[in-house]
Amino acid sequence: MLKLQQVAPAGEIVEYDRQHLSLYAQLIDAADAKVDWQVGTVEILGFDPSFDEDAARRCWDTHVARARWIVGNGLPSAVKAFGKSIR
Repeated sequence: MLKLQQVAPAGEIVEYDRQHLSLYAQLIDAADAKVDWQVGTVEILGFDPSFDEDAARRCWDTHVARARWIVGNGLPSAVKAFGKSIR
């Protein structure tokens, strides 16, 4: 299992993004299906909000936003970056 950061990266495409593409797809599907963020955080991110609700919400929000950016405005950068080695 890949290590999940509490806050998704921002800015340029990084290796973390390549490693978490399937997670990003699951997050977009869940968000579009209006899955409750607390349920999604547990089932998709493996982060239990009962331990730290603010951190869990931040994790959910930043990863969903990153996923949407990758398939939206970040798509040209992602396509270019995923075709070569990323550090």
